[in-house]
Amino acid sequence: MKSNPAIVALSFGAFGIGVTEFAPMGMLPGMAADLGVSIPVAGLLVSGYAAGVMLGAPFMTLGTTRMPRKTLLIALMGIFTIGNLLSALAGSYGLLLFARVVTSLAHGAFFGVGSIVAASVVAPDRRAGAVAAMFMGLTIANVLGVPAAAWVGEAVGWRAVFFAIAAVGVLVMLALAKALPQVAGAGEIDVRRELRVMADRRVLTALGVTMLQSGAMFTVFTYIAPILRDATHASTAFVSAMLVVFGLGLTLGNWLGGRAADKSVRRTTIVGLVSLAVLLLAFAVTMHWPVPAAISIFLWGVATFALIPPLQLSVMQAAGDAPNLASSTNIGAFNLGNALGAAVGGAVIGAGLGYPAVAVAGAGMAIASLLLLLGMTAADAGSQRAVARPC
Repeated sequence: MKSNPAIVALSFGAFGIGVTEFAPMGMLPGMAADLGVSIPVAGLLVSGYAAGVMLGAPFMTLGTTRMPRKTLLIALMGIFTIGNLLSALAGSYGLLLFARVVTSLAHGAFFGVGSIVAASVVAPDRRAGAVAAMFMGLTIANVLGVPAAAWVGEAVGWRAVFFAIAAVGVLVMLALAKALPQVAGAGEIDVRRELRVMADRRVLTALGVTMLQSGAMFTVFTYIAPILRDATHASTAFVSAMLVVFGLGLTLGNWLGGRAADKSVRRTTIVGLVSLAVLLLAFAVTMHWPVPAAISIFLWGVATFALIPPLQLSVMQAAGDAPNLASSTNIGAFNLGNALGAAVGGAVIGAGLGYPAVAVAGAGMAIASLLLLLGMTAADAGSQRAVARPC
């Protein structure tokens, strides 16, 4: 990142998007009280954002193929900035939900196109590291931006947080304008080919693994503030500290995942999913005590974002020479998992099963993701044996 201004600028953009995506999770109780809704209903602000990413990613990607990549990425950050201003000014829950959906339209295309641009400016054997470097902005958002948002939201109010994020969006636009090279658009692409790739078994499986892995994370993380407040009996300061701890884990995991995935994408993904399931099961027990909870949260963060570079790269590899739609859709799949996880966690809470059951549900989604990946691995091995078998 120090020697590649383009990746640094993309990482700044990832930072801004990460803050606006994750900030509501640290402010959920306050937002719910201010808007006069329950915490599970307020959690739909997370689900609505995620659904907007999933729906917007393919349309934004296919509809902007002729636009120069630099112009497109700056325009996407413009949408991001406008959406956050609308969020800050929203006078009701419905208007806030609408503003969150507007903001989300930039998310999938930015990460999808940005991942392709990042991978294109480095050597082939460093592509996973380049994608990880871009996503480092997302992890830094969790280390610095999200805890700061939780503190500001508590001290000044959640609207001030969205005003600040909009200001970050303006700064990111300036950084992209200065640092990104002029990269031509994809030009006239074969839409049928892009769609045909999306029907490929390996691509669909990779998207499913991403969705379930994300669901495992967000089943718990969406409700991390009330979990720490009620199960751990933590103060607001402790909640903010745990968001920093989680963000540090994400940062370390992103770095480790990028390095490991450059050696083996499949092995890195399998180890990460096993670790994620085990750690979420452990958190169901350790959430009742501050120090064990803190250790679990850090390791959970490491396992979670160690999976991001290999998951993104595996979809790009499976799509071959038609990666545009698949890359953006994988970001959408991550956010569909976000929505699914928030809904599952809310349903567990609404059913009165308790916060430990939320962590168990998250572990179940991680196990489902692992089983899907192992099934694809077995199918690929069977296909290779069939090809190698002499007639």
